[in-house]
Amino acid sequence: MISIIAAIDRNLGIGFQNKLLFWLPNDLKRLKALTTGNTIIMGRKTFESLPKGALPNRRNVVLSSNPAIQCPGAEVFPTLEAALQSCQPEEQVYIMGGASVYKQAMPLADMLCLTEIDAEAPQVDAYFPAVESAIWHEKSRESHLVDEKHPCPYAFVDYIRK
Repeated sequence: MISIIAAIDRNLGIGFQNKLLFWLPNDLKRLKALTTGNTIIMGRKTFESLPKGALPNRRNVVLSSNPAIQCPGAEVFPTLEAALQSCQPEEQVYIMGGASVYKQAMPLADMLCLTEIDAEAPQVDAYFPAVESAIWHEKSRESHLVDEKHPCPYAFVDYIRK
């Protein structure tokens, strides 16, 4: 199964200058809970934005057109298609960005695991593709209010392909 995992603001913003728009500890915990033991696929810039490099206890796959690129702890493939072909049919795969990888993966995904942040980031230079209601059905929603660690309301929302 191919799932896309992302945190998006009200305007589908996902990042600015290769950084997350909001620091939400529960979103990061959810990412860890969902992806541990599975395969994660990301673009080179997303990989480079990870503070400690490859994420532990999961297969890290990086997409790059540069065959000489070094991504310690990760496998490198030139295209999303090549990366997906390296996965077993029963393997759970999570696509985790960035914007161009999300756009390529949307037609292939079975599920979207989104953190929908009820706020607008002041600066955004990367966006998530539109979630079209004709294609995606909301399967579950878990809403969270502002607290001492989370400066804005957010919801964990899972969509499945219709």
